[in-house]
Amino acid sequence: MKASAFGYARATSVVNALELLVAHGDKAKVLSGGQSLMPAMNLRLISPELIVDIGEIAELRGIGVRGDILSIGALTRHVDLLRSSEVAAHAPLLKEAVAQVAHPAIRNRGTLGGSLAHADPASELPACMVALNATIIVRGQAGERRIAAEDFFTGIYETALSVQELLISVELPIARKNSRHFFHEFARRRGDYGIVGLAAQAIVEGGVFADLRMAFFAVGDRPVLARAAKKLINVALTPAVLLGAATALGEELDPQQDHQASASMRRHLAKVLLKRCASALLGRPDLNAGRLV
Repeated sequence: MKASAFGYARATSVVNALELLVAHGDKAKVLSGGQSLMPAMNLRLISPELIVDIGEIAELRGIGVRGDILSIGALTRHVDLLRSSEVAAHAPLLKEAVAQVAHPAIRNRGTLGGSLAHADPASELPACMVALNATIIVRGQAGERRIAAEDFFTGIYETALSVQELLISVELPIARKNSRHFFHEFARRRGDYGIVGLAAQAIVEGGVFADLRMAFFAVGDRPVLARAAKKLINVALTPAVLLGAATALGEELDPQQDHQASASMRRHLAKVLLKRCASALLGRPDLNAGRLV
């Protein structure tokens, strides 16, 4: 199957792209890397009348550090994130996660902004943005909006981005002293969609968590910032404390069943990841001993 007929416009600037989006409203779709948009069009899951190609807008590319903020342009490709010394130094969680995204052909074309705007609940990068407490910057003709990542994702393939706005960049707080990260996903094969995954960022002081953000993916209609992680902050971690947090996580999550896994399987795997995460971040293998109930 191939896409239905559509018009094409190559935007020359952010202003020009916004003019096109305002003129055509929900009949237009933005093309950045095209790794999600084009398959959806070919399957006729969506049939836009106009494609607005923003791929040549240079101002939407680039990675830089300003003070204590790491700024990444929306058109920055996955492969650029992997190769960036700034990302490796200041947001190592993001680099580790990007290496798990699909396959090299996808990473060579896919963009950060495209992944975030697509908002696939099984995607790695939206969860990373939530774990890293990112700010997502969008622009419309009325001006710029700054949206916390945990508020940006609103449902399956749904975000706070309006059809007349463009995702411009993301801002990440640079990694603080004593910060540690964890990333893991269960998938049938490397590069497949994750069955359950976890992106986490923590501050460890004196052998305990001073801060801990756990963002699970593929367990709901959007990345889930686990409330259960709060039970692990500023306490001496024991197997009993960890089990209590895992139990709370199981009660908190409401995963869906699909061809890959049942809801109960996803809930169990999320508990396993919580345990592995806490053990790894604290360097406490004793916490990961035995079976997690």
